[in-house]
Amino acid sequence: MYKIMTAGPTQVRENVRMARSLECTNPDLDPDFFDFYKETCQLLSKAVNTDNEALILGGEGILGLEAACASLTEQGDRVLVIDNGVFGKGFADFVKMYGGEPVSFVSDYHRPVDLDELKAFLEKDSNFKYATVVHLDTPSGVINDVEKISRLLDSYGIMTVADSVAGLFGEKLDLSNSKIDILCGGSQKALSCPPGLTMLWVSDRAFEAMENRKTPIAAFYANILNFKGYYVKKVFPYTMPISDIYGLRAALDNFFEMQDTIYDRHARIAKATRMALQEGGIGLYLEDGFSNNATAVLIPEGMTEKDILEGMEKDYNIMISGCFDVLAGVVVRIGHMGENAYEDKVAETLKALQGTLEKKGFDVKCDLEETFRNNLK
Repeated sequence: MYKIMTAGPTQVRENVRMARSLECTNPDLDPDFFDFYKETCQLLSKAVNTDNEALILGGEGILGLEAACASLTEQGDRVLVIDNGVFGKGFADFVKMYGGEPVSFVSDYHRPVDLDELKAFLEKDSNFKYATVVHLDTPSGVINDVEKISRLLDSYGIMTVADSVAGLFGEKLDLSNSKIDILCGGSQKALSCPPGLTMLWVSDRAFEAMENRKTPIAAFYANILNFKGYYVKKVFPYTMPISDIYGLRAALDNFFEMQDTIYDRHARIAKATRMALQEGGIGLYLEDGFSNNATAVLIPEGMTEKDILEGMEKDYNIMISGCFDVLAGVVVRIGHMGENAYEDKVAETLKALQGTLEKKGFDVKCDLEETFRNNLK
């Protein structure tokens, strides 16, 4: 079994695995499970400091992105797609799928969205029903200030759909300090559950927009409105994946136990990782906007993604991530989020990376493990 130090899925703590093995009830009929589901959703709202309703959907995090677009988009709606990364760009596909007209605001993939540039764009064109933005675009590891971006969009009357599948629980996000209308999260990143669940936080304004549509939502599984009033009616739109939700609850309990230190730990681990790589003469993709959850490392000249990934797997039993789209063959990625974000785990990963690079002839200019540990002190 590989040690997974990927940019998601992440390692899973034993109590989360054990929670997923608990005896099952019938989640469609058992009133106690409706209480358990609602209480878990309330904890999700507490985690991001909001009164907005949280929901858990049975499907990997991409389901949330599609559900947001499916539920808000009608034929001909203009939607602003904020594109400073591969996943940011990808929102356009969901908008088109449901009949909308995506309009892209494209900015440099090496840095976060520039609010002044976005404001200048909106001064010329702000006729959008909603905008999409990614909090942490994992292919590059860039972090965007979605709280400020959403407030800027709101000043032009534009709703915000934010993808924080890779950001939440490692990057602090305060929904009460934002105007985000639908926030999308996933179980398998910094929360460190197995893949399989989407979390959504939905504002009253978003629910009103869905209810006041001129046409029905062209989806069932991706229809957020199907969850409206589930607790009072004691009806879920489909059978909930009960074991996955038990695991999610255990992971949430883990998060709240560490809440006072978890964000600082992620920030310290990330900074020390970057410093070690740079001192070792290994390039980073980003120029600015480094996230606390993942680092994109430039593949040295004369080497391939396969060389690095297979070398680390074969010789060290450690798995890190490659990349795709415009970053395929350009970077490999280390995931230092959730259960991955501990000193010994990252130190072992950097040691394996150094050994792999040196085996391929790259001169690493320092001891990555030692430098990483020293930078944590």
